[in-house]
Amino acid sequence: MDIGLVLQTDPPADLLVERMVRAEGYGFTHGWTFDSVVLWQEPFVVYSRILERTSGLVVGPMVTNPGTRAWEVTASLFATLNDMFGNRTVCGIGRGDSAMRVAGRRPATLERLSRAMRAIKDLAEGREADVEGAALRLPWVRDGALPVWMGAYGPRALELAGRQADGFILQLADPYLTEWMVRAVRTAAADAGRDPDAVTVCVAAPAYVTDGSERGLAHAREQCRWFGGMVGNHVADLVARYGDSSDAVPRELTDYVRARRGYDYSHHGRADNPDTAFVPDGIVDRFCLVGPVEEHVEKLERLREAGVDQFAVYAMHDDVDGVIEAYGRHVVPAVS
Repeated sequence: MDIGLVLQTDPPADLLVERMVRAEGYGFTHGWTFDSVVLWQEPFVVYSRILERTSGLVVGPMVTNPGTRAWEVTASLFATLNDMFGNRTVCGIGRGDSAMRVAGRRPATLERLSRAMRAIKDLAEGREADVEGAALRLPWVRDGALPVWMGAYGPRALELAGRQADGFILQLADPYLTEWMVRAVRTAAADAGRDPDAVTVCVAAPAYVTDGSERGLAHAREQCRWFGGMVGNHVADLVARYGDSSDAVPRELTDYVRARRGYDYSHHGRADNPDTAFVPDGIVDRFCLVGPVEEHVEKLERLREAGVDQFAVYAMHDDVDGVIEAYGRHVVPAVS
């Protein structure tokens, strides 16, 4: 199993770059960031610094979207980085949550996301693409390669990921739900005539390594509770579409959002998010990895059995450097 690192592009950018360099030295294979340019700094500028300072780390957004940049701009950004540093980027993409909603826009439709994924990949790999009705091509691209990994939760999104995307990003680390969603993606891939095993599966979630004490566990839960609130945004969309008792979405995913009372994106992805009190300890434990190292390794093995190829560590809490070191020294050697 590959291990990735997910950071937010908070200033100073130099600190993020140093952490990515350190992570590669520990055996991490991927360096990811959020892509919400109102809340954080522009990630593609930072990617160039990371790629310059590393030799094999693959970088990309978790996730970008079809709405905040024109598709040819997104493709050109990836293609330029690949031309400068070799094909070391991956395009994580979804409908758009914080990036779109902070700017007063609605997330993209799945139909628009599908067209964007196809256009961005074709352009970045040197082929002609249909961009909103215009036939475009980047004539300077040579031997470009851009895997496109799609974030998804709901049935229609999972079907699209299996039918079209090179990879599937799932932002929660519950083995039961992971197995359910991976099965849906791979079934869709097979139905589309694709090799189901060719779709890379990446699970992303917060990880907090503790000393095994109850006090340490309680602190870790508080540092990671924000994640249940973030996932709750997507679950709330599913409930609005399918209802909270639909067979299309597992009850394990929808039950906890009944107590949700809104969300302030100014605290998005932050440990001090005040809008996550509705998230119970049980959801934190299921969706995240909290506890001593051996419990992280055990859960990662269960995720591997569920079909996961990469676990991407959300390091958005008060012990970023500690989790990088603990994973590098103990977890990466155990699961790689």
